[in-house]
Amino acid sequence: MDAAMNAVVRESGAFAGLLYVLPPGGNALWLVTVTGVPYEFAAPWSRVALTDPIPVADAVRERNLVWIATQEEMARRYPRPALVLPYEFALSAAPVTSGPELHGGLVLLWHGNREAQPSAHERDAVVRGCRRLGGALRRAADRGEPLLPPGRPRTLPPSAGRDHSRAEAAAAAAFVDRLPGGCCALDVNGRITYVTPAAAALLGADEAGLLGALPWEALPWMDVPQVEDRYRAAMISRRPQAFTVLRPPDTWLAFELYPDLSGVSVRVMPGHPAEDPLVALPEPTAAGPSRAPLLYQLMHLAATLTETAGVHDVVERTADQLLPALGAQAMVVMTGEDGRLRVLGHQGYRDALVERYDAMPLSAAVPGSRVLTTGVPDFFTTFADLRRVYPAMVHEDGMASWAFLPLIASGRPIGSLMLAYARPHTFPPGERAVLTSLAGLVGQALDRARLYDAKDRLAHRLQTSLLPRALPRIPGLRVAARYLPAARGLGIGGDFYDLVRLGGRTAGAAIGDVQGHDVDAAALMGQVRTAVHAHAAAGASPSDVLAGTNRLLTDLDLGRFTSCAYVHLDLATHQACVAVAGHPPPLLRHPGGRTELLRVRPGLLLGVEPDTRYPELQFRLPPGCVLALFTDGLVEAPGVDIEDAMEALAGLLEHESPDDLDAMADCLVQHAPAPGDDIALLLISPGG
Repeated sequence: MDAAMNAVVRESGAFAGLLYVLPPGGNALWLVTVTGVPYEFAAPWSRVALTDPIPVADAVRERNLVWIATQEEMARRYPRPALVLPYEFALSAAPVTSGPELHGGLVLLWHGNREAQPSAHERDAVVRGCRRLGGALRRAADRGEPLLPPGRPRTLPPSAGRDHSRAEAAAAAAFVDRLPGGCCALDVNGRITYVTPAAAALLGADEAGLLGALPWEALPWMDVPQVEDRYRAAMISRRPQAFTVLRPPDTWLAFELYPDLSGVSVRVMPGHPAEDPLVALPEPTAAGPSRAPLLYQLMHLAATLTETAGVHDVVERTADQLLPALGAQAMVVMTGEDGRLRVLGHQGYRDALVERYDAMPLSAAVPGSRVLTTGVPDFFTTFADLRRVYPAMVHEDGMASWAFLPLIASGRPIGSLMLAYARPHTFPPGERAVLTSLAGLVGQALDRARLYDAKDRLAHRLQTSLLPRALPRIPGLRVAARYLPAARGLGIGGDFYDLVRLGGRTAGAAIGDVQGHDVDAAALMGQVRTAVHAHAAAGASPSDVLAGTNRLLTDLDLGRFTSCAYVHLDLATHQACVAVAGHPPPLLRHPGGRTELLRVRPGLLLGVEPDTRYPELQFRLPPGCVLALFTDGLVEAPGVDIEDAMEALAGLLEHESPDDLDAMADCLVQHAPAPGDDIALLLISPGG
């Protein structure tokens, strides 16, 4: 297998390879072999789920070759790995098979940018290599050998290169010693394998202490992000890199890195903080300002976006973190709907300016329209550049440079993100890739947020349709009702209330709580409310209303239980009767202000036992009193004693004026103890 792995890397012209194994019946790929790069570079992808937005997962799942030719394409199609490895390289990912059997996936890396499609030679080499690796994996499985290594994946050593005689080695060492400055060598893992005395003197360290160590570990002043970042860039892009760093207290050193398959040669020279040694190297990789700190800030944004819910939340959090990190002054998030441009949110611009573009028909004359249709980013360093693409544009925002980035989700553009800079901005290639990767993360978060908002709107419409639009007007009775969805989930639940007109001077009041906070709970709530209403309208007593509803639920056998309280109100005699099924008993505020808990003996929850009986409690309902029916969300919360919560609620009811039931209802729900559950409240007050 090692020979097959080395052969496919060599024959394809790649510089590195990663071999993944898919265990039989598994849903994830496991990294088993690495060659050409340190394992640490691939560690974030040691295990890849088949559903992950990663090239090798797509290649294996679709049984097809995935080819990423440029850094920009990687940033656009796969923003997560592009953020971790924001360097110039090309990549192929292919399934490893033997006949119809699927064994895993192979990833190969090429240095620099490549053609849009692999050459015939490269494609043939990859196909042959995958076939050989598939055969080796099949034979290993037939022999019963474990496919997954017990520890970290195997790392194959680099090719040995040509041999040197003792005389050649001595001449090479003398040649290096005569060069100005100092030299050292790193292996593919970044550890120092050779250092000249001049280099050790410049570094201020002993040669013996440097050998075998990572530079940023042996020399604390080199433990800064750009040092390791430049080494990683050299190993991945296979192009020369450079940086300048301060050796305390006041010695600046310039480093030049020259990579190949066996490691990195490093030149160390006295430097100056004003020097930019990148320009002295052939075809340098322009990285943009402060790339490493920027990446860390963008990683934080990526983590933040996982916590966002709606579209407004995504736009707000993106702007709060992105604008300071990039030095931009304004941001607009847009999408296309029904052939028109829709602004989803913005920051840094006047509302009046942005509103002029909102709902504008999409055409080639509208900035950002090309990004929406092609998914390819646009960067404009000056207004003249922008004007060449959009001739009808007027320079009215006062900005100097602009970036239009595609928001990609599920492989298609769903919107665009515009960044505007008050001062001219050049957008070097490395920064363009980072910005495009970032936009991909924002696009995925925006796609989830739009789905969340759609579900939330649907939930509210469903909840509204299942609760009474308006309570009936009953002469001699004042009522107020409130419903607050839970602070979590979709904003939908199973709490309900109802008021039923039974006769000229009689009425029924119900309140209940179905188990759960989802669409199924809301649907069951609608059935329970309908059943209660039907039994009450037929003239059943409170006990019979609950018993009949309970029989319905047990017959349906839906696996969910419901609490409920039902009160029969006789306004002519000022009498009432209540029964409860596992529900908090009502509170009664007497005309003088005294409030008591109606201690009715509860029956079982609805839907538990088919023949449950529900005891009743008769009580007086004098004019001017207030009867409060509520669900447990008004009094229950983690760490809150239920008796204390009931007493607190009774105290609020006692001190609020009964003349304004709406104000009383608002006061009661505002003082709920940290609502984590739905809240339903029904206040009833009879007149004379």
